[in-house]
Amino acid sequence: MSDTGSGSLPAQAGARPGAAAARANANTTTAARPARRGWPFDHGYRPGRFTGWLLPVAVLLLSEAGARLDIIPARLLPPPSELAQTLWSLAVRGELLPHIWASLARVVAGFAIGSALAIALGLLVGISRRAEALLEPSFQALRAIPSLAWIPLLLLWLGIDETPKIVLIAIGAFFPVYLNLVAGIRDIDVKLIEVGTSSGLDTTELIRHILLPASLPYLFAGLRGGLSLAWMFLVAAELIAATRGVGYLLSDGRESSRPDLVLAAILILALLGKLTDSLLRLLEQRCLRWRDAHRPASPKS
Repeated sequence: MSDTGSGSLPAQAGARPGAAAARANANTTTAARPARRGWPFDHGYRPGRFTGWLLPVAVLLLSEAGARLDIIPARLLPPPSELAQTLWSLAVRGELLPHIWASLARVVAGFAIGSALAIALGLLVGISRRAEALLEPSFQALRAIPSLAWIPLLLLWLGIDETPKIVLIAIGAFFPVYLNLVAGIRDIDVKLIEVGTSSGLDTTELIRHILLPASLPYLFAGLRGGLSLAWMFLVAAELIAATRGVGYLLSDGRESSRPDLVLAAILILALLGKLTDSLLRLLEQRCLRWRDAHRPASPKS
């Protein structure tokens, strides 16, 4: 009995340091292991560079095959090869680029004007309860007005030149930027503002050094939403007596019963929207490089 007990004690005593050492090694390994920056549901998955192209390419191939096999009526849904021929003929005749540049210039101008006004008024409403009580009810009412409802009024007020088109696009871009910026300012920790005011910052410095940097994620979310709506409002804007633009191609294709022209214009709008959103997203990544957020892994380079 005594021998057995005395023999087991050294074994137990020897086991404890070993277990402690194993736990220490495990903790050291865990601490040395770099933190994984992907979502916990990814399980190490990293998307390839062309993963996002799989779905649109599959849709194009299926559409082409359906048209070739007479499963899909070509008069309702022209195959991608016919769309390519339509775009090529527009480019050869020198009509495609002027339509694209006209629409792009309108979107850029309207988006810039609407975003600038939204940032100015969003900052004002975000920092002033008086401004919120005065402006917020009117903005919420105006936000509910459909884009097409503005067209007759803008025609009466501003005529049929470029001005009403740009104003309509600016209206579409204004509200997402304004709402997101106000929400971002309201979500800022009050302690940050108290530190700024106790440090002697005036209102301009407080906005520059605390409010805008802290609300940048919300602002960029609003800018991307505003850019998307700007492209949507472009189609309505180019219904205002336009003779050039992608929206004009849509209207021309409808009036001439050419679904290939309509789909080609839709494809151009999709590509332009994706391109401008990618540029804005690149700017967002550069400006928010400091943010330690939990985000999915980027595609392989």
